[in-house]
Amino acid sequence: MDILKPQRLRSGDTVAVVSTSWGGPYVFPHVFDKGVAVLRERFDLAVREMPTTRMSPDDLMRDPQRRATDLNDAFADPEVHAIVATIGGNESARILQYLDVDTIRANPKVFMGYSDTIAQLAFVHQLGLVTFQGPAVMAGFAQLENFPEAQRHIRSLLFDPQDMYTYQPYSQWTARYEDWNDPECDGRVTTPVGHDGWHWVSGSGTAVGQLFGGCIEVLEFLKGTDYWPSRDFWRGRIVFFETTEEKPTIDQIRSWLFNYGLQGVFHSASALLFGRARDYSPEEKIDLDVAIREVVVDQFGAVDLPIVTNLDFGHTDPQWIMPLGVRAEIDCAKKSFRLLEPAVR
Repeated sequence: MDILKPQRLRSGDTVAVVSTSWGGPYVFPHVFDKGVAVLRERFDLAVREMPTTRMSPDDLMRDPQRRATDLNDAFADPEVHAIVATIGGNESARILQYLDVDTIRANPKVFMGYSDTIAQLAFVHQLGLVTFQGPAVMAGFAQLENFPEAQRHIRSLLFDPQDMYTYQPYSQWTARYEDWNDPECDGRVTTPVGHDGWHWVSGSGTAVGQLFGGCIEVLEFLKGTDYWPSRDFWRGRIVFFETTEEKPTIDQIRSWLFNYGLQGVFHSASALLFGRARDYSPEEKIDLDVAIREVVVDQFGAVDLPIVTNLDFGHTDPQWIMPLGVRAEIDCAKKSFRLLEPAVR
C-alpha cells in the first residue's frame, strides 16, 4: 500500500483541535486552555476549535455523527494543516462509520492523539495515510513546558524532518499531574523521576518495518470488526502497544497477546515494542516482561522477534510521537531505535 505523508508544519499553520472522544475541555477548561496556549506560544500555531470541541461529555456521547462531522470538516478544510485530539476517552470507535473516507484520503495532514484516539488513527492509517500517536492537547501539550526535550522532539518529527531520526530516552518522566479539579492547575506535573531504562527482552539482529500500534486496550475494541487489519497487513510491521491509567492486569495483557499470537502476528511482524506501563511498579514491569516473553516466545515460538519494553511513549509524560506507517529500525546489538525516513514531507 502506498502511504501518503502530510506536509510538515510551519510557523503560522492552523491546527484544528477536536473532541472526537470525551468532552474534556468542557469539564476542565483551564487545562484545555493551557494546552491551546502551548500550541500557540511554543509552536506558533493558529488554533481552531471545531463546533463540538467544548461540548459536554453527555452531548458528545449521544452524537457520534456530529463528532465525525467535525473530523471530516477538519480534513476537508484547506486552511487546516494539522488535527490534534483534545484528549482520549473510551468510545471514539463509534464515529468510524460516519467518517468520509474519500475526503480523508484526498487530504493527508498531521492527525495526532493517543489512548482512545488510536481507534481513529488506526482506521485512517489503513486508508493509506501516515497518522501520529503522540501528545493530545490536554494530556501532553498542556504539560509540555515541563519538558524542553519533548518540545525539541516534536519539532524534529513534525516541523523539521530529518532523513533519519534516532529516538533517545527522555532524561525525566512522570505519570502524575496536579489535580485538574483545582482551577489554578495549569498543566503542571508532579514527582518527575529519572529515566528508568529500556528493557531489551528478547530477539537479536536488526528489524525493519513500518510502525503500527497504539493503546492495547483500545485496539481490543476493533478486533472482529470491519476496522481490524487483515492478516496480510501485519507482515513486516514493527508493532507497538501501550497501556492506560486503568492499569490492565498482567493476565489481561497476556490474554490479549495470546489473541495476536493466534492471528499469526508474531511470525509476521518484524518487532514488538511496549511503552512504559503506566502505574506499574519496577517489579511489576519485570513481571510484565516475563509474561510477554512467555506468550510471544514460549507459546508462539517467535524466538528471534526483537521485543523491547519500557519505551518512552504512551500514558506517561513526556511521550514520543510514533508515526503509523513510517519505516523504522530496531537494532538489538546497538540497542537503538530509529526512523528510516521522515514522517512528513
